[in-house]
Amino acid sequence: MVVRELKDWYPQYNKPLLISGPCSVETEEQLRNSVLPIIDKVDFVRGGIWKPRTRPGNFEGHGERALQWVQALRKETPFKFAMEVATPEHVELAHQYEVDLVWIGARTTVNPFNVAELAESFKGSELPVFIKNPIHAELSLWKGALERFSKAGVSKLGAIHRGFHSYQKNKYRNVPMWQIPLDLKSEFPELPLLCDPSHIAGDRGLVAEIAQRALDLNYDGLMIESHCKPDAAWSDAAQQIATANLPDLINGLLLRDDVFTKENIINQLELIREQIDQADRELLEALNLRMNLVEKIGEFKKENNVAIFQLSRWKEIFQSRQEWADQLNLDRQFVVEVLRLLHQQSVKTQTEVFNKKEQNLNLPND
Repeated sequence: MVVRELKDWYPQYNKPLLISGPCSVETEEQLRNSVLPIIDKVDFVRGGIWKPRTRPGNFEGHGERALQWVQALRKETPFKFAMEVATPEHVELAHQYEVDLVWIGARTTVNPFNVAELAESFKGSELPVFIKNPIHAELSLWKGALERFSKAGVSKLGAIHRGFHSYQKNKYRNVPMWQIPLDLKSEFPELPLLCDPSHIAGDRGLVAEIAQRALDLNYDGLMIESHCKPDAAWSDAAQQIATANLPDLINGLLLRDDVFTKENIINQLELIREQIDQADRELLEALNLRMNLVEKIGEFKKENNVAIFQLSRWKEIFQSRQEWADQLNLDRQFVVEVLRLLHQQSVKTQTEVFNKKEQNLNLPND
């Protein structure tokens, strides 16, 4: 996949790239009051022209009428405008109204047929396209959508991390799963990566926290929903921050250095990294010892006709290790996930021991 760095196609880029505006364009007055106070503080103003709703009957956007309001306001006070597109007709209108940037929503990214049709409609276009991660945690779908647009000739291409849906109760509306976008960035380091803290949070009180986390992870920019009267918003009211509060949020963000430049910082970093390397080595040696013991116990169980899985023992391990985690100030959920992986590998190893011995018993005599 061929992509260009953000600074190559957006000369005004000064990290972080900032996109903000209302979730949806509701009225001409609401657009004006939400946009005018922030146009000198952001790179692009966003606004929902069409709003794909989970169920019918909710506000689904004004469509082209809203674009006419945007066009009129831009003639009065110029600004760059960004919006979501979901059909080739949306793409055609984006070009007609000279929109500056578009993104593909999570509900669209999840469907390769929709993505292929949209990518085809961008052939020959110079319009920048950002693609949000699919609703569910599937990196391959996200990569596939990006690759389809790249093959269609879209070189001004980027990704937006907006979190992933989960049926489990969580602090956030959409679980961040930070490792997935970081894996994407690792594979395509030049690909611009933005964070949408509004959709991850689902609560305006958490937006600043998530935005800072994204910058700490070296994201290229942020898309933040802001509204002149967020409590009265027609869609996603809880996650939109007040337009008047956006400057304070932006000013409160701390931008980290991309690289270490001071010699003493570099030396301290290398020392800590060496300690991490040593700790990892000791951890792997401990895992090797554990798996050797697991193999031994598998042999013992086989010889004594004992079942591989012992529920009482698993419950004992599951409980005691969490207590050990508390004593060591380790996160319990992290320890539980590690335990589950260890248990899966333990069962697999013991099963292989059983199968190996059974194969040996069936070997023909010389």
